[in-house]
Amino acid sequence: MTSTAPGCVLVTVTGKDHPGITARLTGLLADAGAELLDVEQVVVQGRLTLCLLARLPESVGIPRALLFAARELGVALDFQAVETPDPGAPRPARYVVTAVGRALGAGQLHSLTSHLAQAGANVERIVRLSEPHLGSMELHVTLPPALEPQVLKRSLLALSMRDNTFDVALQRESLFRRGKRMVVMDMDSTLIRIEVIDELARAHGVGEQVSRITERAMQGEMDYDESLRQRVALLKGLDVDVLHRLAANLPLTEGAETLVRVLKRLGYRTAVISGGFSVAAEALKARLGIDHAYSNVLEAEGGRLTGRTVGAIVNARRKAELLEQLAAQEGILLEQVIAVGDGANDLLMLERAGLGIAFRAKPRLREAADTSISAGGLDTILYLLGLTGRELQEAG
Repeated sequence: MTSTAPGCVLVTVTGKDHPGITARLTGLLADAGAELLDVEQVVVQGRLTLCLLARLPESVGIPRALLFAARELGVALDFQAVETPDPGAPRPARYVVTAVGRALGAGQLHSLTSHLAQAGANVERIVRLSEPHLGSMELHVTLPPALEPQVLKRSLLALSMRDNTFDVALQRESLFRRGKRMVVMDMDSTLIRIEVIDELARAHGVGEQVSRITERAMQGEMDYDESLRQRVALLKGLDVDVLHRLAANLPLTEGAETLVRVLKRLGYRTAVISGGFSVAAEALKARLGIDHAYSNVLEAEGGRLTGRTVGAIVNARRKAELLEQLAAQEGILLEQVIAVGDGANDLLMLERAGLGIAFRAKPRLREAADTSISAGGLDTILYLLGLTGRELQEAG
């Protein structure tokens, strides 16, 4: 036996990976009567790092057999005496920082980790998510008591906006992070790349008038309901065939098909809740296999639009109400719902959901949402769920 004092010892194993290393070393610890308190193992490009935290019996030092075994196995051992962990000590809050981009290089990782270090966050673990390229990773961090998560979230958002090559999300590490069960999406400029009302207005020769009303609404000069009524009124007389042709050929946003396909394979429920129009939303529902679709209904008579809508307008408040009703209908907790949108009328919906994602949105919504996506496609959401590239290939 060595002369190291008994107690807790951190054994760090490094070297070329091959079968049997962990089995051999843990077997020797078990033979010595050691209590295994913690273990972590990672293999990067065939190189192993294995950490074993063990409490040795008072009469036993570090088994010399470990050193002989390491030599036979072709690995290096390092021993460090550490304080015995206090099981009753409060644990710091754990968070996950997810970085997603076209490619994450040393510069991006340096920028992100330097930012976390300056904020006082400690990186405990980094996990690669994407395959085969390094396009997404998770950083598991702990935050000091004085650091408010919302403050860190805003600073990470500012970092990603300055860099503009990757997105960063901060989530509390909890049961619900990987326990989401439903994804609700806006349609125009989120699930699809266009605004349907703008396309219809151009086809009807009233594009400029509709744009002016939209701008007034964005400037706060009129509410959403009134702006929608005025814009729809300008569509009076449009042949409904124009609407159906447009709905049949909607340009999907990058990653939309992958997102919905994988979610369905994994048993998630999906929905479109949109301030757009039902013909388009129902077409997407059928095309992608989405479970639910709610949107505004355009009234038509004699094959032409009347310039009016039917039923309640799907505005910001209605979107949030529909999300709550749908979650209750499906028996899903709000904490298990993800909401995705790009505009101000999505804000309440994003706030009600367990995770609200601003997708290629204006700065105001990005700042208010839980996280934002600007550099990637809709399938980036899958990485925020903690899924790896290998898992996505299996689910795809």
